[in-house]
Amino acid sequence: MSEATTGSSRGRHAAPQERTGILAVHAHPDDETLATGALLATWAAAGLPVTVVTATRGERGEVIGPRWAHLAGDGAALAAHREVELAAALRALGVSDHVFLDRVRLPSDGAGPDGVPPGAAASGPRYEDSGMVWAAAGRATRAAAVPPGAFAGVPLDEATDRLVAVLRDRRPAVVVTYDPRGGYGHPDHVRVHELTMRALAAVRGDGTEPAVLWRRAGRSELVAAYRALAGEAVAEALGAVRATLTMPDPWAEPPAMTVPDQDLTLAVPVAPVRARVLDALRAHGTQVQAVRAVDGEAALVGCYALSNGVLAPLLPTEGYVQVAGPPLVGPPAPRPVA
Repeated sequence: MSEATTGSSRGRHAAPQERTGILAVHAHPDDETLATGALLATWAAAGLPVTVVTATRGERGEVIGPRWAHLAGDGAALAAHREVELAAALRALGVSDHVFLDRVRLPSDGAGPDGVPPGAAASGPRYEDSGMVWAAAGRATRAAAVPPGAFAGVPLDEATDRLVAVLRDRRPAVVVTYDPRGGYGHPDHVRVHELTMRALAAVRGDGTEPAVLWRRAGRSELVAAYRALAGEAVAEALGAVRATLTMPDPWAEPPAMTVPDQDLTLAVPVAPVRARVLDALRAHGTQVQAVRAVDGEAALVGCYALSNGVLAPLLPTEGYVQVAGPPLVGPPAPRPVA
């Protein structure tokens, strides 16, 4: 892989013990909130550096409701709109540092000797949403027709080089992304996992090695939350909207991203940052619906639904498994699981 350049000196001369930032690598706008919203909001609330890297603009995402129906099938218009949604969600979470992966310039893009910081326009092609289809409740698979510019088909070395540039520039203490299945199977999520792990291997040994987290959920906690979705607290929070949604089957096989509760390395309490996370979810109005705070129910603190109309819980904690790197260094709010 070629050496990527960014030109920004942010964090470049920081000693390892001074590194406190977190960098989250995601596939589409809304993933930063749906998967890692509490972690990012907690880090930001502690006044520590937070960077979000997004691979695509979600051009092929499904659109919820009549208000945004004119965006359905218009990839360029939907992409532009989702950039606005993403910016609003990041503000809600308290995150000010965002990078679209395809805008990170490499020497092959014609960057000068000093390069340019991530965020400046690159001359290469845009990474486009690969699309997906719902295969089952909470699971996705590759779409039958994948567009030529789909992120899932981008040369892995090229995308990896761009992320390596961001890692060397930001030098985060923690990097978070999806597990090998991409959480729920979306091909872009799987690709993000692959390139993130390759990029981390590329920087290993050069003083930028971070702790590495994969987003996971405790199995029993998630099952309990699914059952609580049918309860009175959720019904009261949703009101008439509840009749338009499908309840998940609490007895179905848990999603692939779940692990035994005791296998979680980190559990981030959601309650202290719940308002931020809910506001960020609401910002993604084309993709997320029925966003509600839920009180009086120990198994969850909120709920929402995606375009499949299946109600989902906002769990009391956001779970992670650490898979590599030194012990976590960060704000006291994310608590290790006993």
